[in-house]
Amino acid sequence: MMSEAMFHLVCGSTGAGKTTHAGKLARQIGALHLSIDDWMMTLFAPDMPRPLDWAWIGERAARCENQMVVTALALGRIGVSSILDLGLLRADRRRSIAATATAAGLGVRLHFVDVDPAERWRRVEGRNHDRGETFRLAVTRPMFDFIETIWQPPDAGEMAALNDVRVTPRG
Repeated sequence: MMSEAMFHLVCGSTGAGKTTHAGKLARQIGALHLSIDDWMMTLFAPDMPRPLDWAWIGERAARCENQMVVTALALGRIGVSSILDLGLLRADRRRSIAATATAAGLGVRLHFVDVDPAERWRRVEGRNHDRGETFRLAVTRPMFDFIETIWQPPDAGEMAALNDVRVTPRG
């Protein structure tokens, strides 16, 4: 039997507006917003090596992501939906999390926050400068460019399979 609880998977590349979308969605539907940036900054930022070590960050991000999925599954079992704001840069990871949720009897919806790279970089520069509500870490141009090399936007088949919502925020 399928639960009414949902896994809302929010994906997009750096600066797309994933956290802003996830926060609004959480308020609209009464779900728990689980943000990888919040977990990483709280648990690991004080110990982060300088210069940044992508292997060090990746291993810790994977641990956080796995624990966030376990938390979302536990919430789903008691009827609470979760919004997984994990970046979800790779299609294989999105499929894996969706399969885990489906196997647990939970619904899945993919929210693709779709913004072109030039606009995303403009937003990142603004966020770095303003250090507002969604600021967690200054993102440099080399960091942004590196993430672009691993970002895999969902294709039409993935979007359809995961009950897609395409989000195209303005400015």
